[in-house]
Amino acid sequence: MHAAKPGSDSPVRGVAVRRARPARRLRHRAAPTLLLMGLALAGAAPARAQVAAQASPMTRPQGAPLTGAQIYRAACANCHGVDGRGSSFSVVGFREPVVPDLADCRATTPETNRQWSAVDHKGGPARGFSARMPAFGSALSDDEIRRVIEYIRGFCGDRRWPRGELNLPRPFFTEKAYPENEVVLDGAYVHRRPRALDQTLFYERRIGTLGQIELLVPFGAHERTNDLGAPARRWTGVRLGDVAVAYKRVLFHSLRGGTILSAAGEAAFPTGDTREGFGVGTTVVEPAVLFGQLLPWDAFLQAQGAVGLSMNRSKAPHEAVWRAVLGKTWIPVRFGREWSPMVEVQGVRELVEGGVTEWDIVPQLQVTLSRRQHVRGLLGYRVPVERGTERSREFLAYVLWDWFDGGLFQGW
Repeated sequence: MHAAKPGSDSPVRGVAVRRARPARRLRHRAAPTLLLMGLALAGAAPARAQVAAQASPMTRPQGAPLTGAQIYRAACANCHGVDGRGSSFSVVGFREPVVPDLADCRATTPETNRQWSAVDHKGGPARGFSARMPAFGSALSDDEIRRVIEYIRGFCGDRRWPRGELNLPRPFFTEKAYPENEVVLDGAYVHRRPRALDQTLFYERRIGTLGQIELLVPFGAHERTNDLGAPARRWTGVRLGDVAVAYKRVLFHSLRGGTILSAAGEAAFPTGDTREGFGVGTTVVEPAVLFGQLLPWDAFLQAQGAVGLSMNRSKAPHEAVWRAVLGKTWIPVRFGREWSPMVEVQGVRELVEGGVTEWDIVPQLQVTLSRRQHVRGLLGYRVPVERGTERSREFLAYVLWDWFDGGLFQGW
């Protein structure tokens, strides 16, 4: 949960300890869920007339808006079944993709209403799905689509599952509170000599309703220095850092309040080559508290507090780490690409007598790359803010793949 810090040049110590990451479901994937929900709603063109004919004056006074249940029964139940668990091939007339189980919380809770609405309005190709699912934004109003989505959400009867709206954009350093299924490859390039390129591969897998396990594999290459500490114009070659494992669990979440709070723990093991500046040479355990908050106008705030506990303080001192990020998501074209500029601040202090706090400010921008929005990229720049600091600035980047939403090369 915190980043590599070779010597005094990186956000945390060695490629060893994780780039305190900021740090996004299983057999029933969300992608088919969105696709088939829209497919079922494709019959929505005649839905209003059909529902109006079915609704009695007792249940639907003239001019009253259609409820989500009424729209679902008229336009969706033929494919998804009255209970949302799906109809048979003899009813739907196709075998692939399989009609998903809308009562399966794993498939319905991770996606946002915005994602569901995009497929319903624009059809499957809008999110890289099959053209079998046509657009029907002209058949139902925005409010009718919202009501039927909320009705379908009700098929998941387990309110312990956090909703996808709480899955905020991932900063470079601050750990996210939301549990996910992701693969992320991040990198930091120190461009002032001695130069360094540090990378970390994250594998994240959601466990049950509220948990997540994670494996972090840091690696990189550094420019060597001579006996006087000057750059030697030779690189180390790729070296492994301190591999880490982590567990995260949601403690509290509220869609109404837009809040999510989690606890996490990480253990980084001394697998790095300390002679070349990779790793710290001892096991470091890091408990952390993670927080996320939705703000008005698609803005958001995330924060993290952590303590790095070294098992051998002669090789690495204890550390306190705190991070916060403020950002906002823009969608210039409705249902199009999402742009999330963020400003992140982090502080690291060694818990020794006379320890100094190192501060960084990190402007960055995340953007969705695939139409399905399950592949995202980020560019950023880390700037040390202490006067007279010898720490170098870094270019930052990552590529994120939410593997639960489909293959890496699907949905483009």
